Amino acid sequence: MSEKNILFVIAYRGFRDEEYKEPKIILENEGCKITTASLEIGTALGKLGMETQVDILYNKSDPSDYNAIVFIGGPGSPIYWNDPDAHNLLVDAAQQNKVVAGICSACVTLAKSGVLKGKNATVFPGDTKELQPLVGKYTAADCEVDGRFITANGPGAAQKFAKAILDALNN
Repeated sequence: MSEKNILFVIAYRGFRDEEYKEPKIILENEGCKITTASLEIGTALGKLGMETQVDILYNKSDPSDYNAIVFIGGPGSPIYWNDPDAHNLLVDAAQQNKVVAGICSACVTLAKSGVLKGKNATVFPGDTKELQPLVGKYTAADCEVDGRFITANGPGAAQKFAKAILDALNN
């Protein structure tokens, strides 16, 4: 596979460690380049204590530079739910036919941006009420793929999520 560039958008405080780490490792092992974006540049902190460097501000990123835009969940991810810059990033990516993905609570950001309208999607079970009215069908699956849109329900689905992103990038 030729190198694919993927933007991971995380909360600066409270991203879900496994949802970031496991897909990042799987995708990098397949030759993908991961750029990490957030609200601040510096060292982001995961819910379980993982630290990672933020490469770019999410609102300064251009979806045309990436093959996929991926929003990572965790207790900090609702910061993007009603964020117009996050929504614009997702809408622009979808209009450019990029892979657009979210895991756990981050799926609500995708839904609120409008990109999941009419699509099958899943989400962290505690956020079903937020997501359900904004998508075509809430499936409650571990990982749901609808065209170039991928959603997953939480840390237990992180590996399936990464493989679905990889499959979408290769098709």
